[in-house]
Amino acid sequence: MKLEQNDESFLFSMTKIPDIFFSEYLSQTSGDFVKVYLYILFLSKYNKDIKLNDLSKKLALPLQTVQEALKYWEDLEVITKKGTGFIINNLQEIELHKLYTPKVSLSTEDIERNQKNQYRANSIETINSSFFQGLMSPSWYADISMWFDKYGFDEQVMIALFNYCLKRSALHKNYIQVVAEAWANANVKTFSDLELYFQKQDTLQKTEKTIQKKLGITRPLTGYEKPYIEKWVIDYAYPLDVIEIALKRNNSKTNISFEYFDKMLSDWHDKNLKTADDVQNFLLEYKKQEKSKKEAEKKVKYNNFEQRSYNNFDNLYANSQG
Repeated sequence: MKLEQNDESFLFSMTKIPDIFFSEYLSQTSGDFVKVYLYILFLSKYNKDIKLNDLSKKLALPLQTVQEALKYWEDLEVITKKGTGFIINNLQEIELHKLYTPKVSLSTEDIERNQKNQYRANSIETINSSFFQGLMSPSWYADISMWFDKYGFDEQVMIALFNYCLKRSALHKNYIQVVAEAWANANVKTFSDLELYFQKQDTLQKTEKTIQKKLGITRPLTGYEKPYIEKWVIDYAYPLDVIEIALKRNNSKTNISFEYFDKMLSDWHDKNLKTADDVQNFLLEYKKQEKSKKEAEKKVKYNNFEQRSYNNFDNLYANSQG
């Protein structure tokens, strides 16, 4: 495997590592992959030819790890495959290309609007000083500007986004993008929206724990069960006392069905029942109607082939406890 470097090398020179490596690559790369990169960077100064097996032994790494590391850096375009070897690319040129490419797609109107948006510029500088000690990589500026345009966040939300990710020790672009997508899908635009979103998430988590406790579920909720609770809390905006009415009507202590609870709560939602009192009044009225039907049925004679017909919701409430 032949290794070359674009930059000229000097006898007795040190191996140069641009600061961009620390700000853009280090935090998102495994230690073994960094180890491989640093060593081939060192070898490339002298146009060394080394076999993968020898590189594996030299670095005390499995051959597969070395191969995966080379593929990882190649995918990032940090190195370029050439014949039987690789060229070590200039990281500064890579970042310059990243910065230039998005700009050519921006309209003149977009550029003028961004230049005039002093609040946005101030928030980006706040992010720089607060989360990067004033050493934020230039590519972050383009990404943050893109997130502003894509998600429509106000300045406070963007700062809160970085603070949220920092507290989770995940201040890297992929994680920030995932969180930003989740906030945007929840229609978060302003800081007031974000506060409301956090309140709903807090309520959701507390409701999940309460439901587990009420139903005696000691295991974590599954990926199929959690969406039901999210629907009841977020979409239906049902308080816990309404959900508890459905839980108490569980007709099985051994076979808990979230689908069963969902049918009941969805029926209440379709009937525009919003509070616990609304639900209790509906159930009381339903019970009265059922009692009247049974009394009427006793007065009517049926032959052996006549049977009473039930609809789905008759069965739903007739078989419930509570």
